[in-house]
Amino acid sequence: MRRYLGRKLLIYLLTFFVAVTIDWLIPRFMPGNPVDTMLARMALRADSAEVLRSYYIRAFKLDLPLWQQYLNFWAALFRGDLGISTWLFPQPVFQIIKRAVPYDLFLLLPAIILSWIAGNRVGAIAARVRWLDNTILPLGYILTASPYMWLAIVLAWALGNVAGIFPIAGAYGFGLRPHLSWLFIKDLLWHWFLPFSSLFLVMFGGWAIGMRNMIIYELESEYSRYLESLGTPQRLIRKYAFRNAMLPQITGLALQLGGIVAGALATEIVFAYPGIGYMILNAVQNQDYFLIQGCFLFIITGVLLANFIIDLVYIVVDPRTRLGMTGE
Repeated sequence: MRRYLGRKLLIYLLTFFVAVTIDWLIPRFMPGNPVDTMLARMALRADSAEVLRSYYIRAFKLDLPLWQQYLNFWAALFRGDLGISTWLFPQPVFQIIKRAVPYDLFLLLPAIILSWIAGNRVGAIAARVRWLDNTILPLGYILTASPYMWLAIVLAWALGNVAGIFPIAGAYGFGLRPHLSWLFIKDLLWHWFLPFSSLFLVMFGGWAIGMRNMIIYELESEYSRYLESLGTPQRLIRKYAFRNAMLPQITGLALQLGGIVAGALATEIVFAYPGIGYMILNAVQNQDYFLIQGCFLFIITGVLLANFIIDLVYIVVDPRTRLGMTGE
């Protein structure tokens, strides 16, 4: 087992190195540079702009050869320094991401976990209740086939613009400042509901269909038929089928949770919700190398950690994994 985990850890470290390298390279393939974009927003005179351009190019060390910039990036990363944002200059990238992550957790964590619980339960019931299956299956396909952005726009139009029930932009009222009070918490939840609903509904449809199909597959498999021929109670057979059907659902849940720090780009754009997905959009539009690198670094780390945790969970919940390890 120790050798198995050591090999897995080595693979993940190598993947991290390659992924972060690509993360560093991609922004630099974009035309232009972040300093020119930053100065363009200042509307300076030509002579002043040129002086500031030379200063910022040296300050951000963009005048160095690419190989040296690459080595400086890794050296700064090991010190925990993600650089300074050019879009929100002079704020450190880490502080910007630190402000955005709580909004992603507040939005995505309930959406993922609640949709996973509800979808698996409804899908498991639909696999053996015909009238529910006839209802859930078409509804689930419609929901899971709906793009997040499209459903977000529909909800914003119907419940925001037409009905006027919920706000359609921001994480809280523009006249408020974050503070601990019932007024602020109520406003926060009021702005949270529509982005949450759009994510929950799409995810719910996917989890319900996945669980329903997996349970039907397990109930029609050879071991289920064999147990049935032995006179095993249907309740026990369904219990085994449910446990086996849960394995891919656990994998999907871990991957969803691993990507939680990526934010929900489409949904956050529609509702101008200040998570990491919305930050990535602004960073790309402003050619902010350092913020792009920092955001994707968090995403890479989250996804790799989720996959590593999946490997550990499978060792615990799936005896076949343990047998495979002992047979090495």
